[in-house]
Amino acid sequence: MAEQMKHGRFAWHDLMTTDVTAAIDYYGKVLRLGTTPFEGDATYLMWTAGGVPIGGVMKLPDEAQAMGSPPHWLTYVSVTDVHATAAKVAELGGKTFVAPTDIPGGGSFGVFTDPQGAAFGVHARGDAPPPPDTTPALEFSWHELATTDWPAAWAFYQEVFGWEETDSIEMDPGNTYHMFGLDGESLGGMYNQASEMPAPPHWLPYADVEDVEAIA
Repeated sequence: MAEQMKHGRFAWHDLMTTDVTAAIDYYGKVLRLGTTPFEGDATYLMWTAGGVPIGGVMKLPDEAQAMGSPPHWLTYVSVTDVHATAAKVAELGGKTFVAPTDIPGGGSFGVFTDPQGAAFGVHARGDAPPPPDTTPALEFSWHELATTDWPAAWAFYQEVFGWEETDSIEMDPGNTYHMFGLDGESLGGMYNQASEMPAPPHWLPYADVEDVEAIA
């Protein structure tokens, strides 16, 4: 993990895919992401933007495919203590997918689901080297949760990460787009997805680009 921020800030983004080579080619062209090896695990490559690591890419595990999991992005939130976060997640009705695990070179991570089933990761830097004094050329600037019960999801994440309410928009009668953040800065939003939406509850990270039409 390249970046350690305040508890509750988004820090890393992993792509789990069925074709790593094709994914690297695609995101290299669309988002101009590069890759670099990760010491200690030959199956894992780090995404780089302007030479700065911002996430990783690896093959979707066979057991996940057997369970019907499609290729997906997994967003990690920075925390001060992965073990304490795991305990809080369990206390609030979430589930552990990957128990707190040490990372070669320092730090630790874990992967969980909230009570509605959306997956997310957490990362603590621990004794890992400090992040580089540079800003990546591309950042994931917004994080959105589509869920089945946003008030319940909000209560969960507020307890786990200390997020604050920053704003809200009435999308339609009875459905609010609820924005959250830290220190007055909005980091993302959450809402109740439509019943016809063909996806389980999930987090969606947005990449900050100069020209959306050109990317499309």
